Amino acid sequence: MSQRVRRLTTYAVLMSAVTAFALLQAMVIPVLPAIQHALDADARSVSWVVSAYLLAAAVATPIVGRLGDVYGKKRALVVVLAVLSAASLVAAYAPSLQVMVAARVLQGVGGGVMPLSLGIVRDEFSPERTSAAVGTLAALGGIGASVGLVLAGPLVELLGYRALFLAPMTLTAITAAVAVVVIPRSPSGSGSLSWLPAPFLSLSVAAFLLATTQGTAWGWLDPRTLGLYAGAVVLGALWIRLERRAEHPVIDLDMLKLPAVRSANVVSFLLGLAMFGVYSYVPQLLQTPRSTGYGLGATVSGSGLVLAPMAACVFLGGIVAARLTRRYGPRRVVIGASVVMALSLLSLVAARTQAWEVALTLTAYGFALGINLAALSTLVVVSVDPRRTAVASAVNFNVRNIGGAVGAAVMATVVTAGPGADGFPRETGYVVGFVVLAATMVVASVLALALPRTRAVEPAPQAPSPAV
Repeated sequence: MSQRVRRLTTYAVLMSAVTAFALLQAMVIPVLPAIQHALDADARSVSWVVSAYLLAAAVATPIVGRLGDVYGKKRALVVVLAVLSAASLVAAYAPSLQVMVAARVLQGVGGGVMPLSLGIVRDEFSPERTSAAVGTLAALGGIGASVGLVLAGPLVELLGYRALFLAPMTLTAITAAVAVVVIPRSPSGSGSLSWLPAPFLSLSVAAFLLATTQGTAWGWLDPRTLGLYAGAVVLGALWIRLERRAEHPVIDLDMLKLPAVRSANVVSFLLGLAMFGVYSYVPQLLQTPRSTGYGLGATVSGSGLVLAPMAACVFLGGIVAARLTRRYGPRRVVIGASVVMALSLLSLVAARTQAWEVALTLTAYGFALGINLAALSTLVVVSVDPRRTAVASAVNFNVRNIGGAVGAAVMATVVTAGPGADGFPRETGYVVGFVVLAATMVVASVLALALPRTRAVEPAPQAPSPAV
């Protein structure tokens, strides 16, 4: 097999892996009522189908990324895809909500797919091709989540909710088998892994996300919420202390201090907040009955069609991001894309009475989102030593997902505050929510000023030391 053919087939496998995981990330959001009915659960309990996944992904992603850097990214990717396939099968035929939640926890391990894929690209592609390849994969992560929102309704209506898990399961199983044959063996780092700090990182992130996702149900001043936030801070401080003393840390804290990595992670957090805020509550706005005076009365499938142009434009944005970054530099690209996202979100405040208005606004939003996702992911990948690529990407991906959990919780708090007499949220809730998301992207554009001023993103040189 020629080097060019090997590179293309490897990239096709990685695209398949990222797409399958991204579909699982958002596909269940608009069809939670169907899952609730099928498993005879209540509305509050069924939310754990999403929350359990976010918690598990947040905990597993940086650890899986580090394992890939130490023991080989190909090996870690195949194992993760196998776990993802098995968990999807269990979720599809779960007899109870408890089993479904357990399966979603295992699916969260699939969060390692994205950083491992980006790391393999860094290993196999030439420096001049890395930016475009990483940008496309990052955009696929965004479009996969968008497409998941679009496909969820038709799949459930035609095949039932089990198809939400069986379709990605089939894709991940095939991808894992092909990956064993196609993807070259990845270079491994030296040394092992210091496991002592890992539980403190996991528990800190889990406590923070649990408090954030449950804050709307428990109350933000409830002792359970405040206690979990306090626990997250204490556990996080202990993790930092132990990680600095570890011989082979899970995450190199000095790597996170790199200006490009640090700034990209901060902006990624805010990007995730805005992204999942839109993914979680625009479908609900579209599906709100017209009798409320502001809803569009769309079906799940109908709301998916409104979101379809956004999904396509996320991918297009990722494709053009590499060219824009090479020409203008990551700083200008991220600032410009963040401003466009902010203006688009503000447009939803004034123009959302017709489906075409929402679709047009989200088209611009999606294009800018795709550019942002790709530019930030590329910046992180090329700013670190190749042997740290997977864990650096994992941290960035994880930060974005944590931001997403915060965004969903913020929108839930704002939108559902003071429901109307009919039980539906008041229109002002959505207005305030979109203004908050727009303000978030304005802040992101300001913080992006700290990104490198270079006109082109150049790969970081590989350190001569074998230490990881």
